[in-house]
Amino acid sequence: MKRERQDAILKIIAEKDVDTQNQLIVELANVGIESTQATVSRDIKELHLVKELTPMGNYRYVAGSRADSQNHTERLKSIFKESVTSYASAQNMVVIKTLPGLAPAACGAIDAMGIKSLVGSIAGDDTGFLAMSDVVSAERFCKEIEDMLRK
Repeated sequence: MKRERQDAILKIIAEKDVDTQNQLIVELANVGIESTQATVSRDIKELHLVKELTPMGNYRYVAGSRADSQNHTERLKSIFKESVTSYASAQNMVVIKTLPGLAPAACGAIDAMGIKSLVGSIAGDDTGFLAMSDVVSAERFCKEIEDMLRK
């Protein structure tokens, strides 16, 4: 069912300018596939759909390429570099301090980097807590942060 729904989504966005999840849900229903907003949202993420500006000045979903994903990763790293003011490890935790309001963006960037030793992150306003799998991973990640902030 999931594969059928995702194939239908790709076909729909190839044929029509769809700019909202609700519009996509309606289009799926028109081809006999009932879906929820949460399911469509997950499908959009899994299919790496992005919004593109049309010549008419509207936006529409399109299938992103691998290059788009790499650009996305580079943008996330840039966000991380521009928001982090300090960092430290404490046992298996890494604590990052950011400019006010940017901890969620920094933690989001870290989450998107696919770091295998990262168990999870929690972000406040200007502080993020990263739970690493062990002490060595936390120390290694602090070294990676240092290297990333230098570039």
